[in-house]
Amino acid sequence: MDLADLHIFKTVVEQGGVVKAARQLHRVQSNVTTRIKQLEASLGTQLFYRDRQRLVLSPSGELLLSYAERLLRLSEEARHAMSGSTPRGVLRVGALESTTASRLPALLAEYHVRHPEVRIELQTGTNDGLTAAVLARRVDAAFIAESPPSEELSSLPLFAERLVLITSLKHRKVRGPGDVEGDSIIAFPHGCAYRRRLQRWLGQDRTPAPRVLDLGSYHAIVACVASGAGIALVPESVLQTLAAAQVQCHRLPREHSHVVTPLVWRSGELSPALMALQSLLKDVVAFKRTGNAGATL
Repeated sequence: MDLADLHIFKTVVEQGGVVKAARQLHRVQSNVTTRIKQLEASLGTQLFYRDRQRLVLSPSGELLLSYAERLLRLSEEARHAMSGSTPRGVLRVGALESTTASRLPALLAEYHVRHPEVRIELQTGTNDGLTAAVLARRVDAAFIAESPPSEELSSLPLFAERLVLITSLKHRKVRGPGDVEGDSIIAFPHGCAYRRRLQRWLGQDRTPAPRVLDLGSYHAIVACVASGAGIALVPESVLQTLAAAQVQCHRLPREHSHVVTPLVWRSGELSPALMALQSLLKDVVAFKRTGNAGATL
């Protein structure tokens, strides 16, 4: 088993079959098929189930894929580290919907200016979904809301966020959980850290449990709140991007309203492209703390 075999195997998985993989690798189909069979023979296990014209990963193939992705990434990191070359390739980044809308546009634009040879693939999701994606190496790093206590992950604290409770303009003033009795919660699906914070403020043992309307974007959430469909907990930075939002904002106690967005990544797995992103982020944090006029952002 060598890195070339692993690259061929990974490409077959990503392309969904030998034909497309051969085209991607600029090889003839018979060569790709032979290399896969040789890899299976060297490992003593079947990597694919062959169903007519389809290839389906076997359990052994699923296991090898995670190792192949890691080994190929480490090989690329080593090559760049030894050559001293500029960051290039693909950087897969995950981010909360709120961070994507309010924090990342200027940041990613600056990154592109500094490192034009890196292509960023951005994936949005909930806090828990993004954490799982980092652990499974589906993304290289992610901007989340709550960094889990795990030795597998390293983190860099970044953006301070203040969360506010929003209601329709006709809603009575909210001083405590009793003032939203009977209101539905409008939030992202399970795995959303802000949703958990709102439920903690309301009281975990509250009966009857509040109804929850799951939505997939802040535009939809704010619009539903404005129409009187329920309440939501959102970052102030998001509301600033929605200047026309017709909602009331209500302050919550600090333990429920203040969060710091971290960037998390797998400990010890730093590509040149990811290190470049961290360097840019540290510049941003330093600028915000000191007001250094020489900083780019």
